This record gives sequence, C-alpha cells and structure tokens, in this order.
Amino acid sequence: MAWSTRELAELADTTVNTIRHYHRLGLLAEPERRYNGYKQYGVEHLVCLLRIRRLVELGVPLAQIGEVRTNGAISSDVLRQVDAELAVEAERLQRARADIATILRAGVPADTPAGFESVAPRLSEADTSLLHVHAQLYDADAMKDLQRMAEDEDDPTNGEFDALSADADEATRQRLAEQIAPVLVKHLAEYPWLSDATGRTSHGERVTRETFLDAVANLYNPAQLDVMGRASVLARELRQSGS
Repeated sequence: MAWSTRELAELADTTVNTIRHYHRLGLLAEPERRYNGYKQYGVEHLVCLLRIRRLVELGVPLAQIGEVRTNGAISSDVLRQVDAELAVEAERLQRARADIATILRAGVPADTPAGFESVAPRLSEADTSLLHVHAQLYDADAMKDLQRMAEDEDDPTNGEFDALSADADEATRQRLAEQIAPVLVKHLAEYPWLSDATGRTSHGERVTRETFLDAVANLYNPAQLDVMGRASVLARELRQSGS
C-alpha cells in the first residue's frame, strides 16, 4: 500500500504541513516518488510518523526526538525533564483557571492585577498600571501588603485624588496632601518596608527605585505628583513629631 502526503496526514490525524515540517527537521525520511513526481509513502513512513506523534503528545520537544525511523527510544532523563516541565505548566494552568474564576465572579477586567480583584472597581487606570509594575518589582509578600493597603477603605481622598486635574489650585493640592499624610503615616507604621524595600525586591535596588519613579512620573499628572510630594513631606514631619 502506498499513500500520498495528504492520505498519510489523514491516517496519522495530522496535517500535510506537519509532515513537511518533519521532513525539514530530518525526523521523517523522504519517500520515493512515483513516475509522476508525487511522493509515495509506505508503512515504514506511517509507523515513523505515528511514533513521532506519540512523543509529541507526551510533550517531548522535537529537538529531543531525533530520527525515529526504527524505534522511538527516548532516554529516561529526557522523559523526567519533560514530566517536570509538564508539572510546572499544570500548576500554572491551575492558577490561571483559579484567577479566571475569580475575575468572572468579581466581574472585573481580565487584566486586573492578581489579588486585587476585590478592589478593582475602586482603582484608577493609573493605580492599576502601577500595580502591574509593582508586581514585577516586589516579592509576593510585599504584593500582599499592597493588597491590604488597597483594601483599606479608611482613606476618603482616593476618589478626589484620582479626579484631580493637572491645573488644580494651590488650596486643593494642600488640602489633599494634608488629608493623605496621616494615611501614609499609618501605612508606613504597618508596613516598614515601604521606607526601605531592601530584601523585598525582585530586582536590584537601583533598578527598582528608578523603575518605580519613572512609572509614577508617567502615570500621574503634575498636580497629583505635587500632592504626593507634599503628602510625603507632611508624613515625614508627622512621624518625626510623633503625632
């Protein structure tokens, strides 16, 4: 029995392009051609192709398969490595499914930072973006602290700060800064690492600091940045005075 490329693909439940790809990689031998120039595959090609497909189903990379023309022997070390990688991928998929369930239950955007689904409706676009940056800069424990801070509903100024226009007047800026400062003092007392993140970062201290400052400068308008600066100074004065 001889088969064309299309017929071989149908028998093996694969595609013509896949067979051609295996030819290019040297995994599947090129068959003889008929008098009319068409390829003529035999049983040995079908068996070889099915062996390759079986190894692919197991997750063995094509680079590890080599030519499987007579047997499909793959070392135990390769299989153990594949199994370890599959275990990691299975764990990632489980986390993804759990996250999707949380997102659907909360009815929040799919790109909401993990762990912040419950407060997503109260986060501004800038806050959400900054949290994504934070997740790359700080460790898991630090992100849990930031989550608890975001869940703190004692700060009545969040909405007003988010809506602050770039040309907000002096009085508004100062009032907001004075309202935010006590909240900063509270957070700094509860989470001392906010003052010194050494040991809580995923990257070097310099990279973390520069990335954070660049992100803040780009995500918030001049008035908001001014309020942040004023609130930071006031919070430092409050801590020093012990108020």
